[in-house]
Amino acid sequence: MVRCGSVWFRKYGNFIDNLRLFTRGGSGGMGYPRLGGEGGKGGDVWVVAHKKMTLKQLKDKYPQKRFVAGEGANSRVNALKGSRGKDCEIPVPVGISVTDENGKIIGELNKEKDRILVAEGGLGGKLLTNFLPLKGQKRVIHLDLKLIADIGLVGFPNAGKSSLLSQVSHAKPAIADYAFTTLQPELGKIVYNDFRQISVADLPGLIEGAHMNKGMGHKFLKHIERTRQLLFVVDISGFQLSSQTQYRTAFETIILLTKELELYKEELQTKPVLLAVNKMDLPGAQDMFHVLMNQLQNPKDFLHLFKKNMIPERTVEFQHIIPISAITGEGIEELKNYIRKSLDEHANQENGAYHKKQLLNLQISNTISYNEPPPKNGVTSPIDVI
Repeated sequence: MVRCGSVWFRKYGNFIDNLRLFTRGGSGGMGYPRLGGEGGKGGDVWVVAHKKMTLKQLKDKYPQKRFVAGEGANSRVNALKGSRGKDCEIPVPVGISVTDENGKIIGELNKEKDRILVAEGGLGGKLLTNFLPLKGQKRVIHLDLKLIADIGLVGFPNAGKSSLLSQVSHAKPAIADYAFTTLQPELGKIVYNDFRQISVADLPGLIEGAHMNKGMGHKFLKHIERTRQLLFVVDISGFQLSSQTQYRTAFETIILLTKELELYKEELQTKPVLLAVNKMDLPGAQDMFHVLMNQLQNPKDFLHLFKKNMIPERTVEFQHIIPISAITGEGIEELKNYIRKSLDEHANQENGAYHKKQLLNLQISNTISYNEPPPKNGVTSPIDVI
């Protein structure tokens, strides 16, 4: 853990976001034909969510990546009903999507102690099976982590996301003067003086066409699904991937980022979004920032400059817009404060909506109770009295 001013940061390296595992349920136990005894059922294989688990820890602890449940006990004279085989539990992080070998989703684990049955144990020998046990189910599964973080940094390559992360945290992500600096997610936690923790994910840079899986495409976009809020990081001087691609202004960059998220999954646009306008240390940055603010305040006046297929259905409404320089440190403290403020505001809104829903459900429940017709025999039982 590294100290950075009033903030602590914890960095997690060697990030793994998917894993392929072999699973097999336990075989059932033998039946006892002469006395009609039943063998025990084989154990099941479950995937179970744990908050402090990572896929890297799982891989290191179980390098063979094979998970087999226990066999059911045989039926015998002094125990005609064989005991059940021991279940096998695979510990995984929260936020895992489990799919089979064909890509079919088996289920998702979104909170602590969520569990999914992935390989069922075989039946024990009984009359139905001619007292012969059945083998357990074999299944190859894929664990796919859709990253969970409070804040996901979103931006085209060279927007300065890695530099921003190093300013906020004193982490040391790779920073260089070429497009794809970040090739895998950099994860960390900002811990404030009052021990409040905010997790941040610096994700590989998007490019135009990411929704069609260009560049890192879906590998990038799937992580955004599990962040609570997004932080757009935009270069005030604009962006150009290479000499063969078109130059984009800061405003165009924001519109294109919005369109990429919309084309991948419209629900991503419902997330709260902040905007960090980076590289304000460049010559003429203040004038460019005033132009950008005018464009963001009146986006419809400038959308005619775009091709129709580049225009998003709705433009992003930023919670806060913060000019920063990841090189000089300008605006970094304000950004950290706004990040915390935005998360707190959204949490309060969610809590308020939850309590309203609970109250509405209670009112509906009471209305139904009062309107229930009395029993046909005219006698009211104590349980019907409100």
